[in-house]
Amino acid sequence: MTTPTGKVICDITISADGYSAGLDQTEERPFGDDGGDGSGAGLHAWMFDTPDENRAEIDRLNTAGAFIMGRNMFGPVRGAWVRRWNGWWGGDPPFHAPVFVLTHHAREPQPMDGGTTYHFVTDGIVSALDRARTAAGGGDVTVLGGATTINQYLAAGLIHELRLHIAPLTLGTGTRLFEGVPPLRLEQLTARAASRVTHVTYRVST
Repeated sequence: MTTPTGKVICDITISADGYSAGLDQTEERPFGDDGGDGSGAGLHAWMFDTPDENRAEIDRLNTAGAFIMGRNMFGPVRGAWVRRWNGWWGGDPPFHAPVFVLTHHAREPQPMDGGTTYHFVTDGIVSALDRARTAAGGGDVTVLGGATTINQYLAAGLIHELRLHIAPLTLGTGTRLFEGVPPLRLEQLTARAASRVTHVTYRVST
């Protein structure tokens, strides 16, 4: 059996108190009660208000060979796929690679413009990772989120590297990174402060 060569990476923006989204997420407010209009503008100001200052981190966001996300990150549709929804990112998503969406409800793959295809995985996080590694062909796999999905992979010991973008605000409640995750040993690889964010990368020790 061939050993996978690529890393499994988490890449996520969180508040200073560890939340990736507030409560009460809806289609109109995908980040819920985030201290603003629910668009995540405060959390992700580093990407949209000061992109030149954070170009290196932005450029590597979508460089993996394949991606994994939870259904809640894919969109607000719940239950069976009675309504067609192709993700928050429009007709040409930024991934340009296979994206494996965790769900309890089967659905045929959905090709999009620009090389992104969404694959819907109903048999758990390990199966999704196995499929993503195969699709990545030896490249890295990025678990995009949300935090609940990343927590499952962390708890299972499947993440090699954490790339955290820590925004200088607090949410107080919501979906929190590390919730329910056993204690981890983290080795800090890099840290860089910018005006709207602090970027920290950790290696997760097993």
